Amino acid sequence: MIDLPDDASVREAARRLAPLVVRTPVVRNPVLDALLGAELHFKCENLQRGGAFKYRGACNAIFALDDATAARGIVTQSSGNHGTAVALAARARGVPAHVVVPRNAPAIKLAQIREAGARVLLCEPSMAARDAECARVLAETGGTLVHPFDDARVIAGQGTATLELLEDVPGLDAVIAPVSGGGLLSGTTLAARGVDPAITVLGAEPAQAADAFESLRQGRRITDMEPDTICDGLRAHLGERAFAILSRARVEILLAGEAAIVDAMRLHWDRLKLVIEPSCAVPLAALMATRERWAGRRIGVILSGGNVDLDRLPWQPTSA
Repeated sequence: MIDLPDDASVREAARRLAPLVVRTPVVRNPVLDALLGAELHFKCENLQRGGAFKYRGACNAIFALDDATAARGIVTQSSGNHGTAVALAARARGVPAHVVVPRNAPAIKLAQIREAGARVLLCEPSMAARDAECARVLAETGGTLVHPFDDARVIAGQGTATLELLEDVPGLDAVIAPVSGGGLLSGTTLAARGVDPAITVLGAEPAQAADAFESLRQGRRITDMEPDTICDGLRAHLGERAFAILSRARVEILLAGEAAIVDAMRLHWDRLKLVIEPSCAVPLAALMATRERWAGRRIGVILSGGNVDLDRLPWQPTSA
C-alpha cells in the first residue's frame, strides 16, 4: 500500500513553503481569450525559483526531513528542472545534493544544476539507467531519495501552485496542467478538488508521449512507451501515486501534436511576453485543439516552467 497525499497535505505544504517559494503572478491576455473563446488565467510558475514549479515539491520534501536525515544528503534523478529545484532547496537547507541526469538533457538545465551547487552524475537517457544510477548513489551516500514525481511530499508541494491560483482567482470552472510523471497534475487535482469538488481538472500531454492518456484509458500504468517529443520535461512515465490519484479523480488527459505545441509556445512568448519551455506550452495547445468545448469557461492554466535553451528555439531554422 503506497502512501498518498490528500488536500490537507497540500495545505500543510503551503504553510511550510510560504517563506521559501515565490508566490507567482497570474496573468491574462485578451488575444488568447479570444482565440479560445474562454477566459484564461495563467499561473506563472516559469517565474518560480529555479524557473519551474519543481521548486515547490523539492522544498516541501527536503524541509520536511529531520536534521539528521537531511544532513546525509539528497539524491534525485532529473532531466533538468527537478534537479535544479533539488539543488536549490538542498542549498537553502545547507545539505549536499546529488543529481542523476540523462546525457541528452538540455545544456541550460545541466548548467543550472551545477550552478546551484549539486554534484551532477550523467547517465544514459532511459528510466532504467536513471533508476540504476540513483540506487548506486543512494548506497554510496546514505542519502534520501527525493523522487521527481512519485513522492507524496513532492506531490503535495506541487499542488500549492494551484492552491494559490484558486485563492487569487476564485470560482474557476477548470484548471489544466501538463503531465509527465504526474507529480504536478496529481498535486493540482488534490488542491483543486479540495477547494471545489466540482471543478474540472485536466491534464495535457504530447500525443507522441501519451502514456498518461493511455494509462488512464486502459486502467493500468503504461511504462513501455518510448516518447518522441520536443517536450524534454514530459518524457517520464506516470508514477504509481499519480496514477492512483488521477484515476480516483477521473481526470481527463488532452493531447497535443508537436506542431501545435510549438505554435502555442510561440503564442506565449508573443502575447504573454513570457519565456516558457515546450512542456509548458502543451496545456494551451491541447485547449486550442478542443476549443469548441471551452466556450465561455473560466480556466486556470499552470505555466510549468521557462528553462529553454535560447540557442535552440524550435521555430529557429537549423543550420545545414
